[in-house]
Amino acid sequence: MSKKIFLCAISNINSGTCNEDCKFCSQSVKYKADIERYIQKPVEKIIEEAKEAYSSGALGFCLVTAHKGLDDKTLKFVCNVARAVTHEVPQLRLIACNGTASLEQLLALKDAGIKAYNHNLETSREFYPQICTTHPWDERFETCQNVNKSGLVLITGGIFGLGETQEDRISMLNSLKELNPTSVPINFYHHNPALPLKPNALSVDEALDLIRLSREILCDADRIMVAGGREMMFGERQAEIFEAGANSIVIGNYLTTLGREKNRDLEMLRSLNLEIADSPNA
Repeated sequence: MSKKIFLCAISNINSGTCNEDCKFCSQSVKYKADIERYIQKPVEKIIEEAKEAYSSGALGFCLVTAHKGLDDKTLKFVCNVARAVTHEVPQLRLIACNGTASLEQLLALKDAGIKAYNHNLETSREFYPQICTTHPWDERFETCQNVNKSGLVLITGGIFGLGETQEDRISMLNSLKELNPTSVPINFYHHNPALPLKPNALSVDEALDLIRLSREILCDADRIMVAGGREMMFGERQAEIFEAGANSIVIGNYLTTLGREKNRDLEMLRSLNLEIADSPNA
């Protein structure tokens, strides 16, 4: 595990248009959450966000779309965005997060300049039917297998605090281990009152223990990334995630929720004498 902290930023390039029923997701049209919704973010805006992310120390830049998976229109859009961002900010490592994907689609993304693909298992295979009924967990696992076949870097993780048991958490982490991901995003459920799930009941100490457990089980992963819900979950104790085993964070805003100001995260890292990764292999 690298001791340097890998920073990643997210661009929600298509927001709030998903027809799936994932109970944790405010981008589902089913729950009518009060979020910004749009079909395609202007490429110029995405490039602007990419430049800002890189200037803040981010090496990873993730292009996210709100659909179950890739179709021809979305694939073309993501490929066009990838080429445009690569031309303007070639130093960034582009990540795509576009739902379920075939091997052929992943190879097209790779050809357009995408370096990694993020598709989370979200929770255990056993608990999954309780949070999503419109597509199966096995389809998620298969997409991750396709990523490995494509030669893209696999990024896959899940969410804690959905109402799952500790056995579910261990089951998910063991499934992730089977996939041998390079990076594992650990998210903590950020409740929206429009969603049917109860608020996240985890304490800070429990959440830190889950980061430790993730690091223990996924000992071969280069990075354990604390992503969505970090600010809500840890509050003034965010610095403790690194001692627990995290070596990557998302800076800036998330898909539909605000993150902490980038300068505050950078100052936190400086105060801890933690060095920011300056290459994907650092």
